[in-house]
Amino acid sequence: MPNIITQYYKTEYGELLLGSFEGQLCLCDWRYRKMRQSVDERIQKALGAGYVEGDDAVLQETRRQLEAYFTGQSQVFDLPLLLAGTEFQKTVWQALLQVPFGSTSTYLKLSQTLGNEKAIRAVAAANGANAISIIVPCHRIVGSNGELIGYAGGLPAKQKLLLLEGAGKVQLNLFDAQ
Repeated sequence: MPNIITQYYKTEYGELLLGSFEGQLCLCDWRYRKMRQSVDERIQKALGAGYVEGDDAVLQETRRQLEAYFTGQSQVFDLPLLLAGTEFQKTVWQALLQVPFGSTSTYLKLSQTLGNEKAIRAVAAANGANAISIIVPCHRIVGSNGELIGYAGGLPAKQKLLLLEGAGKVQLNLFDAQ
C-alpha cells in the first residue's frame, strides 16, 4: 500500500497536519478541526494510501512557503497540489484558488462563478471540506454580510489570516464560532 507522508507543523495561527503523496501536497489542514477523522478517511480512501509520519521535499517546500507567507514575504504558493475529493469539490477548490491574496468573496459569489447560484449550500459544504487550508484559500470566503463564518481552523485563525493579507475590515461573529 502506498503512503501519504505526514507531519505536524505548528504555527502562530494553529497547528497544521501536512501530507504529501507521490510528490504532491494532498493535505495542509488544521490538526484539531471538527471533521479531522472524516477528512483523513476521505483522503486515504481516495488515494488508496495510509498515513505514515515522515518528511520529504514536498513537505519541506510547503513549510518554507508557509513560513514566507506567515512572515509577509510571499503572497502566492507554488506547490504541486493533489486535490482529493469529488469532481464538484475539486471545481469549488479550483475556484477558491482564483480568489486573490488580500481580497474576500462570498459563498454566493463563488456559486455564481461556478454558474449555479442555487448551489450555495453545496459550495459552502465543499469549501468546508477543503483539506489544503491556506494554500487553497477557503479563509477568503465570508458571509454575504461580510461576517466571518465557518472555518475549520476556527474563526480567530480566519480573522488573523485575513488581517495578515490586509483583506480590509473583517467582522467576527462569535455566534458562528460554535
